[in-house]
Amino acid sequence: MNETKQAIITYFQGVRAEWGKINWPERQQVIAETIFVVAIVAFFTISVYFIDIIFKAILGLIPNS
Repeated sequence: MNETKQAIITYFQGVRAEWGKINWPERQQVIAETIFVVAIVAFFTISVYFIDIIFKAILGLIPNS
């Protein structure tokens, strides 16, 4: 039981040490990259929507038997 407790303590000490080594990006960079990702997702969403409309129109030209 004591070994498990010591292993957990050692693990969290390592986590704390590594946490201090993280190089966080600037706030402005995070905002710019978030806007970029949202714009790309919107672009692809709209593109897929228009492709869907085109395929529906093309398939609508096929007569039903």
